[in-house]
Amino acid sequence: MSTGELPGRGERVADWFDGRLGIHTLGRKYLRKVFPDHWSFLLGEICLYSFVVLILTGVYLTLFFHPSMNEVTYHGSYVPLNGVRMSEAYASTLDISFDVRGGLLMRQVHHWAALVFVAGMLTHMMRHFFTGSFRKPREVNWVFGWSLLLLALFEGLFGYSLPDDLLSGTGMRFVNGALLSVPVVGTYLSMFLFGGEYPGHDIVARFYSLHILVIPGIMAALVVAHLILVVYHKHTQFAGPGRTERNVVGTPFMPVYLAKAGGFFFLVFGALALMAAVASINPVWSYGPYRADQVSTGAQPDWYLGFAEGLVRIMPGWEITLWGHTLVLGVLIPIVVFPLLLVLIGVYPFLEARVTGDKGEHHLLDRPRNRPVRTGLGAAWISLYLVLLAGGGNDIVATRLHLSINTVTWAIRIAVFVVPAAVFVVTRRICLGLQLQDRQRVLQGRETGVIKRLPHGEYVEVHEPLSQAQLHTLTAHQRPGELVRHEPRGNPR
Repeated sequence: MSTGELPGRGERVADWFDGRLGIHTLGRKYLRKVFPDHWSFLLGEICLYSFVVLILTGVYLTLFFHPSMNEVTYHGSYVPLNGVRMSEAYASTLDISFDVRGGLLMRQVHHWAALVFVAGMLTHMMRHFFTGSFRKPREVNWVFGWSLLLLALFEGLFGYSLPDDLLSGTGMRFVNGALLSVPVVGTYLSMFLFGGEYPGHDIVARFYSLHILVIPGIMAALVVAHLILVVYHKHTQFAGPGRTERNVVGTPFMPVYLAKAGGFFFLVFGALALMAAVASINPVWSYGPYRADQVSTGAQPDWYLGFAEGLVRIMPGWEITLWGHTLVLGVLIPIVVFPLLLVLIGVYPFLEARVTGDKGEHHLLDRPRNRPVRTGLGAAWISLYLVLLAGGGNDIVATRLHLSINTVTWAIRIAVFVVPAAVFVVTRRICLGLQLQDRQRVLQGRETGVIKRLPHGEYVEVHEPLSQAQLHTLTAHQRPGELVRHEPRGNPR
């Protein structure tokens, strides 16, 4: 091409935008940004892609759902409920399930995506917790992620309640009881939320506005802020050859990482669609419309709120009267403990930095075994969650195991205090044992399984020296003080 030839139209358009928006400069800086490769990093992508699927399917469902508690008489494709009076919300949910083309599939994709979204976020935060990636300078990003998890719990509760079926109505009765247990202002909170005496006539419309507009908008803003901070702080990585606190070893965002991320999005979308197609979830037609004088047998919330119900179910029915007011401690104490457990997760990075005095920046991840106390605390929290989840289904556990529900309840009450403590001690000891095992591997090498006989008749196992990469991985951390021993000179180990 000669030097006098004019640039093409596409080049001129690109120059126009670059001159005004700096697209070329931004692209050159960020499209070639390096991202490390590790399977655990996919957990965050599962959260992001599930959120995208939730938005897409939610937009579709809003075209057919009627968020109204006005009573109508159902005449639709589901014959067993024909002629039954129900709310418009429940009737439109039945229409979506049986009369809208692809409606049931969309409902189930939406519900499965919600469950996977929360599960992905919880697992993603566990990965960050156990590897220490929440440390300076990423404490604010941890709070953003924690806020997303907290909002997702309530977003799931609101969406779960919209169909106005008997199962979700039972959950709303639980929410109303929790509000009424609040001293002094409990009745006012209930009246404000439900728009009158329970169940009121406005709850579905109010939850609908929160579910499709307010909370998703806040979550979308937090997701964008979360990703911006990930790019700004650069991605964390595990210790290894060539990896330091000041660089990142991996593949560029464009085109390698972008191609992988795009393919993984369709894998997640396909998996959710497959789950929705073969596994029924929340069949509201089986429960029937909500009536305040009925309770669904075996009612259970979605798994991510099961531990909150477990707190209430295992709590003794204590009540005290103070200054003429009755305090229902059997409900009040659990609804205080529930947010307290969540708040402790949110502020943990600041607590750890204060207790350990660690003020430095960290871009390399810890191996969980090298932080036994933190790993023990995380394992103890998980065990507490599982125990409370079992408490939330104590009636189901008692029925399936043919036990007295009182026996199950008392066993869970004891386990709430015993199991987390035992798990912490055992996990910490396992981590210390793994550290000692790593130390032996560094000093003696890898066991080959080959037995050799020495000239004087002794049999020994042949060890193979570790590679420099393996040695770097095993030694690239600070040894905890409890494992450092001052040994006499001349007696190296």
